[in-house]
Order: sequence, then C-alpha cells, then structure tokens
Amino acid sequence: MTDLTEQRLKDTLETAGTQAADKSEPDGRNLSLEEKAGAFYRSFMDETRAEQLGAKAIDLELNDLKNAKTRDDFAALMGRTTADFEFSLFNPGIDVDLKDPNKYAFYLTQAGIGLPDRDYYLKPDFAAQKTAYQNHVATILRLLNWPDPDKNAKDIVEFETKIADASWTKAEQRDFNAIYNPMSVQELTKFAPGFAWEKFLAEAKMPNLTRVIVAEKSAFPKIVDAYTKAPIEVIRAWAAFHIADNAAPYLSKGFTDAYFDLHAKTLSGQKEQQARWKRGITTVSGGDFGVGDRFGTFGTMGFGVGQLYTARYFPPEAKAKIQDLVTNLKSAYRARIEKLDWMGPETKKEALKKLDTYTIKVGYPDHPRDYSKLVIRGDDLVGNVKRCAQLDWDFYTARFSGPVDRTDWSMTPQTNDAYNGSLRDIVFPAGILQPPIFDPEADPAINYGAAGGVIGHELTHGFDDQGRKIDASGTLRDWWTKKDAETFKARASMLGAQYSKYEPIPGVHVNGELTMGENIADLGGLTLALDAYRASLKGQPAPVLDGFTGEQRVFLGWAQAWRGKVRWVVRRVQSGIGRQNVCYARPACSDLVGIVDG
Repeated sequence: MTDLTEQRLKDTLETAGTQAADKSEPDGRNLSLEEKAGAFYRSFMDETRAEQLGAKAIDLELNDLKNAKTRDDFAALMGRTTADFEFSLFNPGIDVDLKDPNKYAFYLTQAGIGLPDRDYYLKPDFAAQKTAYQNHVATILRLLNWPDPDKNAKDIVEFETKIADASWTKAEQRDFNAIYNPMSVQELTKFAPGFAWEKFLAEAKMPNLTRVIVAEKSAFPKIVDAYTKAPIEVIRAWAAFHIADNAAPYLSKGFTDAYFDLHAKTLSGQKEQQARWKRGITTVSGGDFGVGDRFGTFGTMGFGVGQLYTARYFPPEAKAKIQDLVTNLKSAYRARIEKLDWMGPETKKEALKKLDTYTIKVGYPDHPRDYSKLVIRGDDLVGNVKRCAQLDWDFYTARFSGPVDRTDWSMTPQTNDAYNGSLRDIVFPAGILQPPIFDPEADPAINYGAAGGVIGHELTHGFDDQGRKIDASGTLRDWWTKKDAETFKARASMLGAQYSKYEPIPGVHVNGELTMGENIADLGGLTLALDAYRASLKGQPAPVLDGFTGEQRVFLGWAQAWRGKVRWVVRRVQSGIGRQNVCYARPACSDLVGIVDG
C-alpha cells in the first residue's frame, strides 16, 4: 500500500514539476497549486544547488544565533520553532480545549532533547544510542565549522541529559487529567522563572496570549533551572546543532548523510538511504522518516498535495461502502455496550450518547487549505520549507480566537487513519482506501477484518483508558460512576499485565501500561469487526471461500492489514516508548503474518 501511494505521489509531483519548469514565475506566488507542488519537489531534487549552498542555506538562523547576547534572546529565538528550524525547550501547539471543546487552547509541552525519549539518556540499555548521538552532534558541529565540536557535543548531551531527567515518562504523559494545567502567562512566569515567556510567545506569533495549558507541569521549572545553569555558550552550541540537524535533510550531502546515519540507521535500523525521489515526496507531501525527528511533519504542502492526489486517485464508490461499514460497526458497538454486565445503566446511557456523536470523514476535507499566498521558488528549498511551515502555523493562529472547526482534518488525505478525542471523528483518508485495508470489490469478510477492524479500533479509542475520560460533548470530564470506573480499571490492569508478559525480542518486554490505549483498541476493534460481520449476514450462513469460513476470513483480513516487516531495533524502540503495533508485540502473531527482521 505504501509503495503504491509513493509511486502515485511521484507521478503526480513529477508531472507537476514539469509544468512548473515550463512556466517562468520569479516570485513563485502566482503559480497554480499543482505548479507550486511541482516547483517545491524540483527544488528538493536539485542536488547541485544544495551542494553549492551547503550550510549557507541556514545562514540567517545561524547569524541570529551568533548575535544573541542573553538568555532572553535565546528564549525569543526558541519561539520561532513553529515556523523555522530553531529548536526549543518547550513545544507550542494549538488544539481544542479539552475542558471547553467549543474553543481552542494554546498548549505547551516539554521538549529540548534530540533523542526520541528520556530513556535514551537515562537507561543503560540505550548507552550505545546515546554515544552515537553525541558523535552525531560533533559531526554536525564540524560541518558548521563550530569551535571545539567534541567538547561542545559532550556538553550538549550532558545538558540534554539534565532535561531528560526532569522530563515526564511516556506513560505519565498519557494521563489527560495530569497534562491539563491551565494558567495565565503571568502565573507561568512565576511558576517557571528564568525563561522569557513573553518574548517566546511573541516570536511564536501569540503576543497577546493570556492563558496557556501546561502539560508536564512539574517538569517545566526543572527544565528552566537546567537552562539557567548551563553556560550560555553551551546553549548557543546546543541551538546551533539543532538548527542544522532540523535543516539537515534539505542541505548538502554531508548533512543528509549524517542525518541518515543517526535518525534512520542507528535509531531505526534502516540499512540504506532512501532514494532521493522518495525523500522528495516526504519533503513535499509529508510522512514518516525516522525515530525522533520531524522530517516529513514540518514545512510540507501536505494538504495541497492531498488535493492533487484525491483528484487523480480517490474512488468515489469507496465512500458509500466505508460509511456502511461505520454504521454497522457503530451498531455492533451499541449492542455490545447494552449487553455489558459490569457497567451500570447510568454509565451506559452516557456511553451510548457519546457513541452517537461520532462522525465519519472520508477521502479528503470538505474545505481545502488555501495555498494562494504561498511563495514557492524552484531554487530555494530551505525557504520553501520555512514558508510552508509558516503558512501552517498562520492557519492555526488565525482561527485561535474563533469557534472550533468541526470539519477540520488533522491528517492529510494521502496518509493514514486517525481518531480525535475532542472532535469524536473517524477519518478515513483516500490514501488508506486501497488494499490491504479496503477494496470495494473484495470479499466483505476481508473488508470487515481489515477496514472494519481499523474502524472498530478507532471507535474503541474513544472508550480506552484515556478516551473514556472525554464525554459526549468532547469535554474532559468524569462521567463514569465510581463503581464502573473501578471495574474498568481492574479489567484494563489485567490486560496491561497480559501485554507486559509479551517479549517481542529477547530481554525486552512490552510496557503494558504505556501501550494500554492500543491494547484496548486492538482488542475492541477486532471484536467489533467480527460482531458487525456476523450481524451483516442477517441470519444467513456465510459462504465458504477457498476453504475458509466467513469468520476465518475476517481474521485473515485483520492479519493481512497488519502484515509487514519491522527491524529488531524498531521493535525494541516500540516496546519501550509506546509506538506499539499489536502484532509487533506478540511473537506468535509476528510469526503468523510474517513480521521478520530486515
């Protein structure tokens, strides 16, 4: 499925690139959407230009950094992380307010480290990765001609280790109530003094902000304390490294090779650098590259490319069939909730009310993003990335003070499925509406096992250990009776204990607490898919095809949907930091569907 999508995107962008090359447009503003996407892709494919520029492509950022005199200056530069290559101790974001779902809120989360998780700095099991990271920092600094690269790399990793020690674990970050800590900007300044919050927010284009929601509350003053105690030249070197590392995929070969060696090879086990055209697709369209980086999630034309993709490849007949599947899955979920013998009538009433509020979004957004003001130049790759990032951030800041847009999509049409806890929607982008997930012409049992299992998975997320804390209006609220909540927790604890016994690779166990949401959603999703398939038969026997009963084919559909390859190093990371697939967790399942090393 991924290969087919990549090939389609390649064809789309190469065609668009040819059109852009044939049109002379020096300011890059009046190009069509297709021409802008094509020019962006061509700018990435121009290796000669990248080699000519080298680190000069980020001179603006590096000069601002060199001119910074005080910690307040550095805090201001960190505020640019939303639309530039600057790194920050804290990540800003705009999303639906969990306790007032009719409004948007400004969130701040812990950041400041270059490895995927705090455990990489603190646990002996990750000592090799930590050493590789320090070597990588030194390599990037050398490419920048930064003084004393080895010493600065050592100091940077020591600084980040202190940040990691102050940071929350992935399991702690999953608690919706714990990460909802509203306060005024003045209160934040008093709570975590020593960081120029107002300057940070001003550079983040939120100068008049009065209220923020702090996620990992206890970590904030500790991170600021580490910041105020670190020598200012260490902060400067730390910032320089991260600017270059964030920009590395768009720079000359020395940078791209170093970036690959750490983020893809060392941390993800990828043996060879992807072909440049594939990285070009990731740059323009978006996608995953490695563990612990933001390449493919920052500065893309994802929604614009999505418009081009769906115009070419979205099958209209898929929409009606997916909607039928959703209706049947919701009916199966309703029946299962009504039959629960451990849930009382008061909680059931609220659960059914919430289930009825789910909406389905298929194919692509009803209201496409506006790229008319975006400037794309064929000879300015780094500038293209930054202007795309700025356009994205401007989109979110512009709607911040307005009502919540319930038609919004949080992922592009050419990517995967998702569930949003506050909007209570299931999104099926065009990119996933193809085999092995969905085929309008396939045996219904296979579609129920694959697409139905995914729908059921996303529905169940609304009632997993964290999703259950959101009510029918999208508000973070305790709507369970005390008895029912305690029963749920006891049952979830047993499931977590079961998963914690799984040992996907020798000596590495799944963290059942950390993967709890996925554990519940996988179990619920497949169960609902089977229930819905049985109901779809309306009492008639299912045909036997190729020697398999209908129910057996539901399980085959589920297995085919999750079939794939994964490297041992990735399985290790997934087990430790929660990026867990049900089959990656279970050795028996891995063997069944052919998940192998390599």
